[in-house]
Amino acid sequence: MVLKLIDAHGAKPGATITIEGETYTVRSNDLSKSGKHGASKCRIEAINIITGNKKVLACPGSERFEVPMIEKKRAQVLSVSGDKASVMDLESYETIEIPYLQELKDKLAPEKQVEYWDIEGKKIIMRVS
Repeated sequence: MVLKLIDAHGAKPGATITIEGETYTVRSNDLSKSGKHGASKCRIEAINIITGNKKVLACPGSERFEVPMIEKKRAQVLSVSGDKASVMDLESYETIEIPYLQELKDKLAPEKQVEYWDIEGKKIIMRVS
């Protein structure tokens, strides 16, 4: 569920937007002034939250982007296998399997607490406590 839409010129560094169905964090937004024959242009540099890939996008300043709803939740690790971890949500006590960032692989262990993000239905472990 999308909470709101923002214009390209309103996408400030640190904002989270959806580009082509993926969630990105804006790193920089260079604006050009509108001229005699055209509208303002934006050059947005963004980083994918999940994969870490960089994307550079040139678009009109009036283009609209969706701002995804991100829920940050706490869980306890039950087991780690392959590229997923089985965790128990500390609020609802449900058990779910969630992928994790590769840089967290060495830190994940049973009974550790983690923070996972639910980004429009996609869940991923972001931090280990």
